Amino acid sequence: MPPLLALSAVAAASRRALLPPIAAAVAACRGFSSPAGSTVDAAISAGESLLAAQQPLPPPLDVRTVTVVGAGQMGVGIAHVAALAAGLNVLLVDSNSAQVDKGLRFIDALLEKDVQRGRLSREDKQAAQSRLQASDDLAAAAAAADLVVEAVPEHPALKRELFATLGDAAKPSAVLATNTSSVSVTRIAAAAGRAAAPRVIGMHFMNPVPVMKLVEVIPGLQTSPLTLATTLDVAKRMGKVTALSMDYPGFIANRILMPYINEAVYVLQEGVASREDIDTTMRLGTNVPMGPLTLADFIGLDTCLAIMRVLHGQLGDSKYRPAPLLMKYVDAGRLGRKSGQGFYDYSNTATKAA
Repeated sequence: MPPLLALSAVAAASRRALLPPIAAAVAACRGFSSPAGSTVDAAISAGESLLAAQQPLPPPLDVRTVTVVGAGQMGVGIAHVAALAAGLNVLLVDSNSAQVDKGLRFIDALLEKDVQRGRLSREDKQAAQSRLQASDDLAAAAAAADLVVEAVPEHPALKRELFATLGDAAKPSAVLATNTSSVSVTRIAAAAGRAAAPRVIGMHFMNPVPVMKLVEVIPGLQTSPLTLATTLDVAKRMGKVTALSMDYPGFIANRILMPYINEAVYVLQEGVASREDIDTTMRLGTNVPMGPLTLADFIGLDTCLAIMRVLHGQLGDSKYRPAPLLMKYVDAGRLGRKSGQGFYDYSNTATKAA
């Protein structure tokens, strides 16, 4: 056998060999009395997510209508790719009707830009727009959907409250996906109720959604194989590449990215270097498209802070303590590009995120 094939076979055998010990560990943890949200609870969820991901998946549901809850930057991006790339009917829902209208105008501007650059025909633009509708009636929009994608701000209580509503309002077959970037999918699923919990899953898109290819898929403790199969299928139809993560704080991307950004804020706070020199060093020294402070402004400093608080609170390690300067900027309303000012000044920038 060629060396590379032999190595691949060994790796596959190793993964298979790990499954029985994981199953045994999960079973052993059952009945262990521990505080809610503890490391043991997280380990049980992580182990069962991994086990579920290794099982053969059933055929996915035929998703034709998607309801996106939240018309901010992420929600608008998700609605855009669902309508254009996947050809799905989309209901964009927000309690603020002006925000929905703003989001639809933003999508129209992106589509028109693609037409002007020859990347999209006028007919395809019109077809995508015909599949997009606005709504301020959450219950009705959820009841009409085969898939609901939540894209509200990264506040655990808000997400749990929303999923309690979705658990009652959505049809019994609908997949309920959260775009959370750090909050426990298992806890969100519990808020949806026992009947709906198997249909809840994490579907973490990257920003900006129309550009970034990755979607992190995070099964919770209760997530069914059918829910996982359907989510993977929809992500593929949207033209995305998926990465499967266990339900652990920060998942993959933000477990790595946010401490990096947070440390850059500490470097600025301690006067080690200027914001420009920090960003220049990381941009040119590691060949990334933007430095950590510019990236934080693009993501939103409030979002960065919310994720760091989740990591610090749930993992309990001081290395995840949010930088005081980051907290101060958020308290001052300096949230980055979306507010016009963060670590840099964007007050003269013509285009702001929806």
